[in-house]
Amino acid sequence: MEHFPIVDMGKLNTEERTSTMELIKDACENWGFFECVNHGISIEMMDTVEKLTKEHYKKCMEQRFKEMVASKGLEGVESEINDLDWESTFFLRHLPASNISEIPDLDDDYRKVMKEFAEKLEKLAEELLDLLCENLGLEKGYLKKAFYGSKGPNFGTKVSNYPPCPKPDLIKGLRAHTDAGGIILLFQDDKVSGLQLLKDDKWIDVPPMRHSIVINLGDQLEVITNGKYKSVMHRVIAQTDGARMSLASFYNPGDDAVISPASTLLKENETSEVYPKFVFDDYMKLYMGLKFQAKEPRFEAMMKAMSSVEVGPVVST
Repeated sequence: MEHFPIVDMGKLNTEERTSTMELIKDACENWGFFECVNHGISIEMMDTVEKLTKEHYKKCMEQRFKEMVASKGLEGVESEINDLDWESTFFLRHLPASNISEIPDLDDDYRKVMKEFAEKLEKLAEELLDLLCENLGLEKGYLKKAFYGSKGPNFGTKVSNYPPCPKPDLIKGLRAHTDAGGIILLFQDDKVSGLQLLKDDKWIDVPPMRHSIVINLGDQLEVITNGKYKSVMHRVIAQTDGARMSLASFYNPGDDAVISPASTLLKENETSEVYPKFVFDDYMKLYMGLKFQAKEPRFEAMMKAMSSVEVGPVVST
């Protein structure tokens, strides 16, 4: 069995840089996922984020979740549930403007550390995008620029808790999907597993590893690389024992960013565009209604829209 790719970013500054870059390349081409260690975010910060996230769930979210379960009669379900997920979530927006100060029920310490954590993740996301550029033969900063639009990227964190589930065979923690955006950075529970990706038609566990950051590629990177890199279906399996914490941070294009296959890659491979050109917000509007379906019809719909309306460039100011 193939081993899930684990990238030691500390090796990028050693004689093992070449083999580390090759590992990232293989992960992007064949997995759509990899796990980062020695990523530059301190253990102390990660431990504080985990502690305060779990405390916040217990204090502010757990009772609400139990009331939702009771109101929908979910503990007694007899058949598979396909229209909701066994998760308790809230969303923090960091860019282009933060909403952390507006979220109710967050302690000041939690707000402060989440803001600092987001700044570290933003830096890591941009570092990873440049590593992808290097592997793809694109100029440094190409992907950041492609995501920029007129106001910069969208960046936010979905804070999720997956409580113990009495019927995990009938209710998913999170139904299978690909992510719509750019690059996703996940800080997940290292004690309770549940995240799986689809590879070669088999569901494979993403191993919980203490203080790692799991990286996965979104649909926009598949488009920009004209299919060289793939976004991959993944899901969360609910567990009967233990609550699983998940902080998924999405570094996405700006709303008005125009996304299309990189011309450099098309020329190098002497291939025509097989992916569409579109405004990111238009794709998101389509995605919101089709998130839990295959990505290919979304790309096809954008291709049809492109053929009827030419998408113009956005000039950064």
